[in-house]
Amino acid sequence: MGSSTTRAIGCLVIVFVLLIAAGVGAFWWLRSRNLTEPVPGQQRCVATANNKSAVVDLEQAHFASIIAGVSVRRGLSPRAASIALATAYQETGIRNLTYGDRDSVGLFQQRPSQGWGTKQQLMDPSYAAGRFYDALVKIKNWETDDINNVAQKVQRSGYPEAYNDHEADARVLASALTGQSPAGFSCLDRAGAAGDVKELRRSLQRTFGNLDDSADGSVITIRARGDRRAWAYAHYAVANASLYGVTTVKIESQSWQTQDFNIPDWQEASPELKDDRIEITLR
Repeated sequence: MGSSTTRAIGCLVIVFVLLIAAGVGAFWWLRSRNLTEPVPGQQRCVATANNKSAVVDLEQAHFASIIAGVSVRRGLSPRAASIALATAYQETGIRNLTYGDRDSVGLFQQRPSQGWGTKQQLMDPSYAAGRFYDALVKIKNWETDDINNVAQKVQRSGYPEAYNDHEADARVLASALTGQSPAGFSCLDRAGAAGDVKELRRSLQRTFGNLDDSADGSVITIRARGDRRAWAYAHYAVANASLYGVTTVKIESQSWQTQDFNIPDWQEASPELKDDRIEITLR
């Protein structure tokens, strides 16, 4: 085989490898933005509301549940969570980033130099969400004006129309995670993490504030103040099942139970739980 032929083959191999790398890179870029169809058995969460759905991965579900939960704690309307989630989608893909433009960090790319808080504070999702809502409620007509325009007034982004791209998914996520859409959130978690009752209770209270909750072995029982809050707590447990080893969530006559390969459906459960109680069972 001549040297020219060898070089040609070598060049073809390099081109082939580069094409594969580019294809893989493109796939993961699209997947990170939920622009690809899930593959069978792929770990993910699905929010459903008003006959629409939004798909997020387990990391995004964790942070989205905190963003929505803080709005519930503050007694804000689900629209507040919609605006916050559309913002987090655009700024970070609902990721808690340690870097950004200039000194921007966290879910919302808030800047310590602009008075949002210290870097350490802004890396705390609950704190960052709270600071976002602090600014949001000061915007005139935030509850009725265009979501994109309200988000821009809070963020003052260099891409002022970009929040529009995420409004539909943000609305669905907010509706489910604030409890407006019962049985509207489910996750496929195949990690099989060990149950951590103490940390789940701590996470719930850090997000929602003081709860009327108790633990008996691997079962947490929460008594909620109203149906919406009850479903917000239930969906939070599902969204964080992969972190704390949640296997079953029961509320009213509905039950969610983790599965190995398919997204679990909420099922009719018996006996029915009364008084807006939620039962969360961990491994």
